[in-house]
Amino acid sequence: MTTTSETAGQTMTTTPAGRNLTRRGLIQRAGVGAALVGVLFATGGTSAAQASTPSAPAAHAAPNLPPGDTSNGADNFYTSDKVTVQKVSFKNQYRMNVAGNLFIPKNVNRRTKNPAMVVGHPMGAVKEQSANLHATKLAEQGFVTMSLDLSFWGKSEGRPRNAVSPDIYAEDFSAAVDFLRTQTFVDKERIGALGICGSGSFVISAAKIDPRIKAVATVSMYDMGAANRDGLRKSLTLQQRKDILNQAARQRDAEFAGGPTAYTGGTPEQLTENSTATEREFYDFYRTARGYSPNTTTHPTLTSNVKFMNFYPFADIETISPRPMLFITGENAHSQEFSEEAYRLAGDAKELMIVPGAGHVDLYDRVNLIPFDKLTTFFRTNLK
Repeated sequence: MTTTSETAGQTMTTTPAGRNLTRRGLIQRAGVGAALVGVLFATGGTSAAQASTPSAPAAHAAPNLPPGDTSNGADNFYTSDKVTVQKVSFKNQYRMNVAGNLFIPKNVNRRTKNPAMVVGHPMGAVKEQSANLHATKLAEQGFVTMSLDLSFWGKSEGRPRNAVSPDIYAEDFSAAVDFLRTQTFVDKERIGALGICGSGSFVISAAKIDPRIKAVATVSMYDMGAANRDGLRKSLTLQQRKDILNQAARQRDAEFAGGPTAYTGGTPEQLTENSTATEREFYDFYRTARGYSPNTTTHPTLTSNVKFMNFYPFADIETISPRPMLFITGENAHSQEFSEEAYRLAGDAKELMIVPGAGHVDLYDRVNLIPFDKLTTFFRTNLK
């Protein structure tokens, strides 16, 4: 396992001898009017320009789903007899109800103040997909944790459904901190945040303007702004970006005139012989019993998804310092570049962990690969 850390200007790198870091190859998809290379959503690998769905895609029925690949301890729906779970709801500053699950260790002393954290789900997912698992595992270690549905998704409010609004997503994290700070058994000054996949960029955006978030960790992070502006490895040309914007603009006209809502990106509903490795990776989680949830399709609306083009979560990321940051990514993750870039730009007290043998989605639910010990140590150390 490779761990690179920097505190107060000191850098340490430890790499096992002979390990060869690799990255998934670029993925090529034919888009509308142009071949778009590597434009992947954290929700499933479909090109941003492939977006002609006239109505909300129907979610798969839960029965008769394939089991999916459950190797390496995949356990998305893990529950613990050491933790109590309470459904909660609170309002963000836009007066929208945000739905969450509050996880409280059964052995916690409610007469004392305890460290806590907010856990955000992958972009286009819901709290029942990956976030609950991470929140449960960290609650077992003594933290009060909360998973939440970002606005417009799951059981949280927001119309239209599946809308993209990076500003409101970041606000949801701060609203969750508002809630946690009202709990008598939570220490107001010891609250952290964990973002998985797209939520990794949203929690960074929140932490930049909310100093109450005392420590930030990300797992399999996607910079949703860069992924949509530039594609993976900056594979999207300026003309291709403009084609996407023009398509969204035409769709705005159509919907304003009463036409049906169009959706884009997300995990494919079906695989074909031409499906890419990354599409198959996401499909195996979202469209099988391994990670399926009836409350989401993963497809954002086409007209709102272009708002990610104006989203720059890493701008001024260094201002979060001296609050610590931990970036965890897989050795084989196609999204590895985003964690590496965030680490490069962040200020002092930062750490990058690369998990051997892990891909992007592996760190959603494969408990034998997710470094829960590292997350526990990071938050325990930095939420003293």
